[in-house]
Amino acid sequence: MQRAAGPATTKANGPKAGDKTPPGGSSVLLARTYPGQVSDETPLAGDLLVRIGAIMFLVGAAATLATVAPLFLGTDPLPSVFYGVCMLMGAGFLVAAAGVIRSVLAQRRQVAAASSPSARSAT
Repeated sequence: MQRAAGPATTKANGPKAGDKTPPGGSSVLLARTYPGQVSDETPLAGDLLVRIGAIMFLVGAAATLATVAPLFLGTDPLPSVFYGVCMLMGAGFLVAAAGVIRSVLAQRRQVAAASSPSARSAT
């Protein structure tokens, strides 16, 4: 039996966007292809704090909604542990704000180092 071959890829028509087959035309996918865009940004100082703070804020917000819901639904209030978890909303906001301040200070230090007289004389 003869296999139907796909159209030949030339410089004129080239591979289509999103084509993950190697240039030889094999149907085996490349081992190191990613499904989407890969970021080439290096994480800055404070990025992790911002992410942790956002997660804490969301957990606290969900707990706040769960704590307030019985008031509107007319059911029994939740245990007092939920009121403590609600405090994560404010704490998460503070942690995220600390991360933003840390990244701002790191960027200021980087700009100051780049514009110092010793850096200018070296260029």
